[in-house]
Amino acid sequence: MPPLPTGRHRQLLCAGAGAWSGRGPGAAGAGKLPGWLGVQQGCLPVHHRDRGVLCGSFVSGQLSDRFGRKKVLFATMAVQTGFSFVQIFSTNWEMFTVLFVIVGMGQISNYVVAFILGTEILSKSVRIIFSTLGVCTFFAIGYMVLPLFAYFIRDWRMLLLALTLPGVLCVPLWWFIPESPRWLISQRRFEEAEQIIQKAAKMNSIVAPAVIFDPREVSEQLQELNSLKQPKAFILDLFKTRNIATITVMSVMLWMLTSVGYFALSLNVPNLHGDIYLNCFLSGLIEVPAYFTAWLLLRTLPRRYIIAGVLFWGGGVLLLVQVVPEDYNLVSIGLVMLGKFGVTSAFSMLYVFTAELYPTLVRNMAVGITSMASRVGSIIAPYFVYLGAYNRLLPYILMGSLTVLIGIVTLFFPESFGGTLPETLEEMQKVRGHYFIFRFRCGKKSTASMDREENPKVLITAF
Repeated sequence: MPPLPTGRHRQLLCAGAGAWSGRGPGAAGAGKLPGWLGVQQGCLPVHHRDRGVLCGSFVSGQLSDRFGRKKVLFATMAVQTGFSFVQIFSTNWEMFTVLFVIVGMGQISNYVVAFILGTEILSKSVRIIFSTLGVCTFFAIGYMVLPLFAYFIRDWRMLLLALTLPGVLCVPLWWFIPESPRWLISQRRFEEAEQIIQKAAKMNSIVAPAVIFDPREVSEQLQELNSLKQPKAFILDLFKTRNIATITVMSVMLWMLTSVGYFALSLNVPNLHGDIYLNCFLSGLIEVPAYFTAWLLLRTLPRRYIIAGVLFWGGGVLLLVQVVPEDYNLVSIGLVMLGKFGVTSAFSMLYVFTAELYPTLVRNMAVGITSMASRVGSIIAPYFVYLGAYNRLLPYILMGSLTVLIGIVTLFFPESFGGTLPETLEEMQKVRGHYFIFRFRCGKKSTASMDREENPKVLITAF
């Protein structure tokens, strides 16, 4: 690929690599650290960090299931903070990039585990607010704080040092955040779970029973559970029938392309006209109303319509950027921010929507697979932004078109709003247009024949 032109495009994606500084890429003394010398190398740390995020997505759930939510949460926070600190002493680009991969693994791991821990220790009413507003809104606040740090700290090494401090400040939380009682119960550590529940009841002025887990009752229930054969889920269960496979493929596409739009818009901030720090702050600020809007829509309206609607909004606005004259810089920035509003709203709804589509047995697996697809999208996103080297409008045209396309695909999903969560693969609703799609693919097969293929008896996998 040809080198990018000098000037504004030279800053492209360097913010994602921790180099907002005027002493970053292309600045005097940058040659002391190869990898700060140009945009093509500056793109790669972001790319490799997302590879670390992808790897972390694989192992975070398994680690927390094996060793506990609290231990893994603080261990992965230590990994992120510690290796971010070690990055300060990087002597070459390769060293910085390898460390960035490890930082990415730690970051996504503590994010996922914190999400799981919060949903397991909070009551139902608070859990919904935590999962939709709490996590996402504070993510946006962190996003807004980053350019403020970068504006006042112009040396990239000192900037990294400043960004490690929040991790150190989280250490005292070890004595305030409890382990998940649900996880303790699953590990048959009933005494510890009872202590946590009793303490929570006391803090909330609730009178709890003196004995929550009676040893005899627990023993009998455990014997009963051990006598039952629990069905096991495999990844191939997500592709076992045409209907389930179609939903899985569409879900992977939805997550991946929405992720491409979100991360490409975030990484493209340095290419917008105006002050780079202010634009990054606005890019984080627009996420706050996007999350609130998503929360309100999820409470009242059908899932597939609202997700498709905000995707049409985001993609359509991005396509309008190409008709704005170059002199109308504020209009272009406004349209980009409105486009990110739509994409961010859609992204925040995907966890809820995907969890509602799949039955209990494969729900975690489905969310994990689709979440990993979003990490693939984040790895691809920098290359979408790089297209701006050829034409400044090309990234917006491509992102807008793909966002509208995936919005159309969303309309073919089954609707999950207002119904009960499926417990078996048979209870999964069919894709919209299911009969016509499969009749076209299967030729003259009868409807009854197709129904038998879609609902074989061996797929009954309820607990």
